[in-house]
Amino acid sequence: MNDGTVVLPWLVIRQDDNGNRYRVGRYATKAEAQKIADRLDDRGPKRLYWVERLNQNGGR
Repeated sequence: MNDGTVVLPWLVIRQDDNGNRYRVGRYATKAEAQKIADRLDDRGPKRLYWVERLNQNGGR
């Protein structure tokens, strides 16, 4: 991609204790996203964080 847009294909997703899912943020690299997910996951129980990659069409 050479059109000057920033590509942020890695998502951090949060799931709460009621099963609701939220996008926490988008990141350029898997390592960056995983670092954020790990840091958030250490904050306490009843929350689950993980990393997902968007496909080329912008979906998961």
